Amino acid sequence: MRQYRAVNPGQWGRVARAAGLGLALLAAAGCARGQAPARAVPLRAAPVLPGRVSIAHVRATDGSKITIATFSGSVTYVLHNGSADPGKLLAGQVTAGPKVTGAGRARLLAAFNGGFMLKSLAGGYEQEGHVARPLRAGLASLVIDKSGRTRIGVWGSGVPAPGEDVYSVRQNLWLLVSGGKPTAQSARWQRWGGTIGHQEYVARSALGQNAAGGLLYAASMSTSPADLAQALSRAGAVAAMELDINPEWVQLDVAGRPGGPLQAGIPGQHRPATQYLSGWTRDFIAVLAPPARAPSSRA
Repeated sequence: MRQYRAVNPGQWGRVARAAGLGLALLAAAGCARGQAPARAVPLRAAPVLPGRVSIAHVRATDGSKITIATFSGSVTYVLHNGSADPGKLLAGQVTAGPKVTGAGRARLLAAFNGGFMLKSLAGGYEQEGHVARPLRAGLASLVIDKSGRTRIGVWGSGVPAPGEDVYSVRQNLWLLVSGGKPTAQSARWQRWGGTIGHQEYVARSALGQNAAGGLLYAASMSTSPADLAQALSRAGAVAAMELDINPEWVQLDVAGRPGGPLQAGIPGQHRPATQYLSGWTRDFIAVLAPPARAPSSRA
């Protein structure tokens, strides 16, 4: 894990001075009335919300169906190494391998495909602090910190953030959506990977992020980059990147409850819904529900 140091210390200085002044004024007010200063109220941690996957199907202008999965609640994400790609480049160095097992399996809500093969030179790859391919500035990047939180942005221009602990990064080409709108690049389908038969409408997938920070996965067995960008933009994505393409690789599997049986999420997808449990050759992302809370010991 590499830490990117925070900057702008002046901002924290202003916050600290303001906080100190506020406490001093409260103390003075209490003493003036002959009362003891009030105790500071501890800040409450953000509530842990159950993880949820919502599936919607929309129609593109050409009539093709696009599946959009929205992940909400206190979910976290784990980048997994495939047995062949990155494969030996990271084998023995990372814990999340070609299949979901153990505690991750008990919390698994969904899993979906990663990006292009690394030999395609579509971007870099870092998992659990180990670099399989160097990260490249200017490319769309899914950044995952050690806690499992994610951000999508352009590497070197907004991500990583100052002070951000970068744990895993999956890059793949350029942004499909930026500022909530499809990019000009999204209309140039020839730039978005080699397709079977050199066709515009093939199996494609993409990943977006909305203003609240939630991720949205979109895919279809027959669509274009422009249609994916439009669908994600209309679903609320402020940023989005293309993932893998062609029917052998595009896959979404979803469980009705954490650790439950998986079902195929994309109509017509080629791989079985248990593929990420039995093991897969390519990298993928697992979506995990928050850990189950231990029962209270109080009567």
